[in-house]
Amino acid sequence: MEKLITRKEAAEILGISIATLDAARNNGLISYVQYVQNGCVYFTVAGIQEYIAKCTHRAKPVERSTTYRKPRNGRS
Repeated sequence: MEKLITRKEAAEILGISIATLDAARNNGLISYVQYVQNGCVYFTVAGIQEYIAKCTHRAKPVERSTTYRKPRNGRS
């Protein structure tokens, strides 16, 4: 069985607040374990890694103009 991680530990691992973690859980962004309704909430390493993967975005390359000059306003 995989080790269960508390809300506080999960928030520290992710570098976010417990409130942000709870918001992600309530919005269905991160999976969690809860044995009894209104009981303690736990997370797994796999669930945390899946959440990180969902939140990871590739950087988009910056389009550079062919010249460093600013475009003219159209005045003659």
